[in-house]
Amino acid sequence: MPDHDIQKFADGLSSKLSARSRHVCAFLGAGTSAACGLPDVAKLEELVTKGLRGEQKKAFEKQLRGRNLEQALSRIRRIEVLLNDGTGKVDGLSGETASALDRQVCKLIVKHLKVADANLTPMLQFAVWAAQANYDEPLELFTVNYDLLLETALEQLGVPYFDGFVGFLRARFQTDLVEGAPTEPGNWMPSFLVRLWKLHGSVNWEWDEGSRSEVVRLGVPVQTDHPAAIYPSDTKYDDSRRVPFVVLQDRLRRALQVPETLVLVAGYSWSDEHFNDLLFGAAKRKPRTDFLCLAFDDLPPSLADRALSLPNVQAVASSEAILGGIRAQWAEPKSDLPDVWGDDKCLLVDFRHLATFLSHSASRHSDIEQRLAESIAKLAAASA
Repeated sequence: MPDHDIQKFADGLSSKLSARSRHVCAFLGAGTSAACGLPDVAKLEELVTKGLRGEQKKAFEKQLRGRNLEQALSRIRRIEVLLNDGTGKVDGLSGETASALDRQVCKLIVKHLKVADANLTPMLQFAVWAAQANYDEPLELFTVNYDLLLETALEQLGVPYFDGFVGFLRARFQTDLVEGAPTEPGNWMPSFLVRLWKLHGSVNWEWDEGSRSEVVRLGVPVQTDHPAAIYPSDTKYDDSRRVPFVVLQDRLRRALQVPETLVLVAGYSWSDEHFNDLLFGAAKRKPRTDFLCLAFDDLPPSLADRALSLPNVQAVASSEAILGGIRAQWAEPKSDLPDVWGDDKCLLVDFRHLATFLSHSASRHSDIEQRLAESIAKLAAASA
């Protein structure tokens, strides 16, 4: 079986990205933040566990057996709901101690996802692409990351975006603006506003425990004595406080139904069956929608199996790819391909190279380029 041509693949991607009439979405996982130096889910789990003390540490370690960080957090919240009447224990946790553990875990997550601890350059390059993409329909960025890297990069470059909230100090979620489609009559949200949808919440989303009982977005990360709205449980929250998460997941579902969409998936581990079902289900129903799925390491079996049966799902790893349902190694290109090929492997699976490739694929604007250069210079000076 012949090897895949990396030059042809890169040229095809550039061509797809340059089509202004296409609806383009990006789905970003923890690997994109890890490329910027923040901890991935496994490392974050280690840091959170290390930061706990005494009985809380023992209780959390017990919840982690056979589960990852997010699964453990979800179970703790289920225990809290089950025992909200103040009686009984599950796994040694009462409703009160489960709630306290939830708050402490979230506090530690916020602590270890500081923008100041990251190398923002890859996200700035990605933001350059978002700023210059110039598509007829809004660019939609979906992420399961809690950190503020993407928001920080967009704001440093002066890229206007909308995240579903209106306001600054205690911004409130606006369901009608999120649900409105660009083609619907009366929809006034301009297409140049990049849409940023944080599917698992954010370190600056707070549970408002006042009379309105809702999620609000702050201008800064949640303070240590308040609960951050990250990784929502399906059982803990009442309808009003589940609104952002339910509406944003529906936004993803609706975005994937737009005909001939280009979906770019990066930094995602393919370990969340719910999102897998949404992505693969859309690929099956919309055969003319292109899914470009980049895997940093080997191709996950769940991704490889679907890519072999769905020709519109391209699964790309450093040494091999499944393109058009055909699995093969990459052939050595005949010419240099910066940020596409190096060290005998495909570099696009690394978000740092992907972001640079994307930034070069868009039309150039001197003001954005100048802001990028200034931001990178400041980063270099700060790290010197």
